[in-house]
Amino acid sequence: MERTSRFDYYKSRHIPELKVLRAALSDFSYDRHAHEEYAFGVTLAGRQDFFSGGEFHRSSPGNVIQFNPEQVHDGHPGDDSTLGYVMTYVPAAQLEALFADAAGSERAGAFRCGDTLIPDPELRRAILELSQLVIHRVGSRIEQEHALYRIASRLVQRAGQFQGAGKASRPDALLMRAKEYILAHLEDDVSLDDISQAAHLSKYHFLRLFRQQFGITPHQYVLNCRVNAACHALEAGVAPAEVAFRYGFTDLSHFNRRFKRIYGKTPNQYQRSVTS
Repeated sequence: MERTSRFDYYKSRHIPELKVLRAALSDFSYDRHAHEEYAFGVTLAGRQDFFSGGEFHRSSPGNVIQFNPEQVHDGHPGDDSTLGYVMTYVPAAQLEALFADAAGSERAGAFRCGDTLIPDPELRRAILELSQLVIHRVGSRIEQEHALYRIASRLVQRAGQFQGAGKASRPDALLMRAKEYILAHLEDDVSLDDISQAAHLSKYHFLRLFRQQFGITPHQYVLNCRVNAACHALEAGVAPAEVAFRYGFTDLSHFNRRFKRIYGKTPNQYQRSVTS
């Protein structure tokens, strides 16, 4: 019997922009991409193989996977069995106050987790509790917020003494200019020259630094940002064809392919799942 992959998305009724993915993968591999949000996942069945942070990881059932915003990664089943997992996506704005409170420092609002693959039963229970509340549309706002606080406090606790981001180095500051330029021009036909000039770097130097820092090319990053922006537009009810045109995809077919490589569903399928 032929196996197919399944991707089910659920939006919280209580916490703005929080959503959960419940996935079963047998014949699907994600392209390298990054999300704007924090992502907290638990491997439920099979083996979850992925690349992130300059190395390959293998997650067996029960392990926690955590991605910071803009952390590039991919993913696929690691063996012949079906890979099952849940992933909860939380906007940074929803976690800043929780991180700061858990660490007892306002500077901790910009917290970033140093670990990607985490064997932690307490953290796993909190993630699964939050995902089940969202998936089954049960519980109150305070219950979802409490589960989210447990996730934030456990991550800060595991990190020990909080280390602030510190002053950005010059290359980091220049690359941040490039990222800000890209995000401000997602609906425009930007070129590599435009982006490197915004960062005040030569094209060669910019390409090398960008790839070294983020693990993907500027072109891949632009496409990734456009898909993320398209996702928000779809959630707001904008027609997929209009979204494709707005964010510079050559046609709906091109948009479908790019979107599915990151979200596992076509834009139309995704929109139906989160707006129904």
